[in-house]
Formats: sequence, C-alpha cells, structure tokens
Amino acid sequence: MLATILNDPGLEPELKDIAKKVESGERITPEEGELLFERGSLSYLGALANHIREKKHGSKTYFNRNFHLEPTNVCLYTCTFCSYSRLIKKRSEGWEYTMDEMLDIIKKYDDQPVTEVHIVGGVLPQYDLKFYQDLFKAIKAHRPDLHIKALTPVEYHYIFKKGKVSYEEGMALMKAAGLDSMPGGGAEIFHPEIRDEIAGGKCSGDEWLAIHEAWHNLGMRSNATMLYGHIEKYKHRIHHLEELRKLQDKTGGFQTFIPLKFRNKGNQMSHVPESTTIEDLRNYAISRIYLDNFDHLKAYWPMIGRTTAQMSLAFGVDDIDGTIDDTTKIYTMAGSEEQNPALSTEQLVKLIRNVDRHPIERDTLYNVVTDFEGHVFEDDDKFKGYVSLPVINKNK
Repeated sequence: MLATILNDPGLEPELKDIAKKVESGERITPEEGELLFERGSLSYLGALANHIREKKHGSKTYFNRNFHLEPTNVCLYTCTFCSYSRLIKKRSEGWEYTMDEMLDIIKKYDDQPVTEVHIVGGVLPQYDLKFYQDLFKAIKAHRPDLHIKALTPVEYHYIFKKGKVSYEEGMALMKAAGLDSMPGGGAEIFHPEIRDEIAGGKCSGDEWLAIHEAWHNLGMRSNATMLYGHIEKYKHRIHHLEELRKLQDKTGGFQTFIPLKFRNKGNQMSHVPESTTIEDLRNYAISRIYLDNFDHLKAYWPMIGRTTAQMSLAFGVDDIDGTIDDTTKIYTMAGSEEQNPALSTEQLVKLIRNVDRHPIERDTLYNVVTDFEGHVFEDDDKFKGYVSLPVINKNK
C-alpha cells in the first residue's frame, strides 16, 4: 500500500515527501505532523501507519490478562472532562476503599492467571505516601509475581508534595515498596492553553513529564496517554506528541502510547461533541507516524468498542490492552462503548484473528506469555466472532 501511495500522481507533493520519509524511516517535523491532521486522508494515513506497524511488529498484536483496582472515585480535583470523580462534598455518591478492602479485591484473583493489577483512582488526603507504600508492600507479600502498574503523576505529585519529598525521592520509595511500572494516565493535553481549562489545579504538563523522567532514571518503564477529541486543536495534539517524543529521546523509558477518546457523558463538557470513528482512526495513525521512538501503540478497547479496536489494527495499533473483566468504571461512567467491559482470553484471541492478525498474550513489559499462533480452541468450529472486518492496508 505504501508503494501505491508513493506512485500516486495525484498526491500533494508535501504529503508525498512525508510518505518518502516514512518509507526511509526518517522522522517527521511538528509542521508535517500538523499537515497530516489537516490534509491527510484516512487511506493515506492508514497506509503510512500500517507500514510502520508491520515494520516493527509484523502482524503481531498484543494483549494481557489484567484487572483494575480503583481505590476511590472521590477527588480533590474538578476536571471538566471527568465523569468518574465525585467531589468531597458529594463523597456519599462515591466509594473509598480501605486497605483491607483493596487487598480483598486482590485476593479475588488468587486462582486466576492474571499478570497485572492496574491501580488508579481519585486524589484524597488519606491515600498518602505511607498508604501506597504499605499497599504495594502488602500486595507483593501476598502475590510476589503480580505486576503492580500503579498511579499517575497526578496522584504522585499530590502525595509527594504532601509527604515533602522530591519526585526523585518519591519514585525511589515507590520502587522500593514494590511498584513495577507506571500507567500513562493524567497526561490529558500538555499545552497550558488547554490543560488549564480542562484540568486546572492538577500537576502541569511539565510536572507530569518530570515524574515520568524520574521513574525512567531509576531504570523503570511507563506508558503515556493523550486525551483527544474535545476542545483541543491539532497543534495541541502535535505539541503533546512532540513533548513525549523528546522525553523518549532522552530516557527511552516509555513503552506504549495510548490515545484516549474524550467521552461526553455525565461531565461538564457534555456539550462538546465526540470525535467520529474516522477521526479516531486518523489520530491513531498520526500518533504511530509521529512517535517513531515508541515501540507500541495501544487502542483501549473498552473505551472505543471492539469493532473500532479491530479496525485500529490497520492504522498503526499493535496492542488492544487486556481482559479487564468488569473492574474499571473510569470509562464506563463516561459513556464508553463497553458498559461492562469483559473479554476472556479466548474472546480476545478470536477478535484479533478475525482481522487476520497474530494474537500474543504478553506481560506488562511485553515479554511473551503465550503465542496463540495456530492455537485451536475447543469451539473453533462453531465460533462466529464479534465482527469480521476486511483487512485494511495489510501488506502481504
């Protein structure tokens, strides 16, 4: 498909120049990134992104077996895009788990082959530095092999400030307590023009990046996100991607980028229309093209739904997250496509196979747990799948 693009006599010269850069593995500029958003067609972007995806991973598509632990949805901050949190004055509408209640949730998975617990939630004074040190230590004492991927810079910024420790000291304490990696949440949009309006009071974009840098400097890995499709402009998305790319050049600590679609149910931005599926796919593709130093691009299937997740695999995405079960409320409360997100390993494998991709169960750090190439399930002869879609821009 990339050869077709390069030989298209009707393609704008500037877009053809970008395609040549992609073909040769050359980095595009911020100006070229904005041009892709403004003038890149879906088929053009898909061809470029899929070329990069298959150069990096072939048809391999990753997922993991994980579950979420959300300590609370009560929060000190009042982000206008958030449908999940409840103000302290309305805390009766939310939940605040005790340490014992959180450990009980962990223990529910003792007989299941999950590899990761993903811990994020609201920001409250009782969930301080010592609390999370004790929680991580208790989880590791109970189940040493369970990978703890926990807390965003929004939470760490608060607890480190409250605990009067630097980012470097705080992240070292978290590592010593058992933290294995950091999720990518809380990034929203870095540019202060937008961040101050939708997430005022939280850590700044620079502070978010500084906390990840401190974690990377300990030899540890993390993910990154971007909340898109609300009041930001294309220039703000490119600024966000550029800041991530620069930090990745410096530390090499990011492993996955996850674009997160704004959902407008039950929040202060319900008047803002959501992005279309076409725009979602364009955003995945441009993210893949721009972030040349990121190994993986993930589509979070509970947020965008199974069908769009399948389509995204032809637009640069090589990871569709995990089995999840129904433990996360962050996106279901915002009106995500999946209101009770749960897929078994078998269902995920077949969802990936239905678009002619190669399913691989990974752990959090992308070590292969199970390669499902050629694996036969007992009901393969009668499985009808979710949605069988044509493979788009798939190089044979």
